[in-house]
Amino acid sequence: MSEHKVVLITGASSGIGEATTRKLAADGHQVFLGARRTERLEHLVQEIGYAGGSAAFRKLDVTDVADVQSFVEAARERFGRVDVVVNNAGVMPLSPLAALKIDEWNQMLDVNVRGVLNGIAAALPVMQSQGSGHFVNIASVGAYEVVPTAAVYCATKFAVRAISEGLRQESSGDVRVTVVSPGVTESELADSISDDKAREDMKAYRAVALPAAAIANAIAFAIDQPADVDVNEIIVRPAASAQ
Repeated sequence: MSEHKVVLITGASSGIGEATTRKLAADGHQVFLGARRTERLEHLVQEIGYAGGSAAFRKLDVTDVADVQSFVEAARERFGRVDVVVNNAGVMPLSPLAALKIDEWNQMLDVNVRGVLNGIAAALPVMQSQGSGHFVNIASVGAYEVVPTAAVYCATKFAVRAISEGLRQESSGDVRVTVVSPGVTESELADSISDDKAREDMKAYRAVALPAAAIANAIAFAIDQPADVDVNEIIVRPAASAQ
């Protein structure tokens, strides 16, 4: 394993974010957590502390660029540097386009796309000044395919891939960029689906689901590579899933 790092994780209060927090803290990394549900973050930080790990948290709205900048600065003030940002926060209120759930479209654009851009805008100058850093952006198998009810969600995840690839090409080796794309995974994402048919379809789709720890392991793998190795894309699906 490589040296211990300071890792910032958005959307850390549940699902992949929580599992990644637990995995990286157990591996000895210092983790700084952001999410809206601070009571969950506080409990998670306490658990990590009791286990001998190093963790802190701050309430975070990834759609607010000033708040994300404050989040990154708070991490740097506490730990002295920012080695990795895991842009994990996401929402998935699926629905057919004809349902015209425009507010939900905008929410997905704000969280899934602008949230990643805000994370990059806040942390990239810090990483450049350090001469090193690593963004791990969480996309989805929806970044590679489009299915009914998921047009806007998939568009946001295609965007995460495009943004990540552009950042990789522009970084000249000083900042590494990894896209991790989970298949169906245990999380609270489906809880945001308000469309009745999409919600029922998702129940069937989620009959085979990965534990969130499987995605956390993939993230840990990318982070722990030597500095001259940049793992660019990882797709993780349930072995029994066709999608």
